[in-house]
Amino acid sequence: MKIEQLIRKCKSKQLKAQKELYDTFAPVLFGICLKYSRNYQEAEDNLHDTFITAFEKIDQFKFKGSFEGWLKRICVNTCLTRYRNQKVFELINEGQLEEMEEIENHASPIPVSQLLKCIQELPNRYRMVFNLYVLDDYTHQEIADMLSISVGTSKSNLARAKAILKPKIEAFIQQKKVSNG
Repeated sequence: MKIEQLIRKCKSKQLKAQKELYDTFAPVLFGICLKYSRNYQEAEDNLHDTFITAFEKIDQFKFKGSFEGWLKRICVNTCLTRYRNQKVFELINEGQLEEMEEIENHASPIPVSQLLKCIQELPNRYRMVFNLYVLDDYTHQEIADMLSISVGTSKSNLARAKAILKPKIEAFIQQKKVSNG
């Protein structure tokens, strides 16, 4: 069944169509949920909440633009909503930012599963900003608006996330080199 037909059936609350839509998009959206969640269980909860919201608001989709993109926005917003009202963002002045080295992309490859594990271990405030900036290409201004924080706080949280990730990644790469001889 074509996606457009599936969406129309979902708009008329057909459960079979909703299940098919879920089965079609859940794998992609679950990947997004994993990036923004602390663990697998929380990612499952975020995925569930994403689809509840999507089905509640499906009448708002007017077939302009990508439906998958529309679902992804709902997914990211659902994940962020879980943290937005918590006081998890460290407020600092922009002048307090320290220059941080970028994590080298051309270093020895690290499996995606290991990188995801490292990202999931970040404190909430750092993980959110890191994912939005590095993985989803949002600007610091957009992140600040989405999370109700200052641009300086967004930059600081990104720098601190990178500072936490860098030694973990370097240790993994070093361990890999040692075990490979």
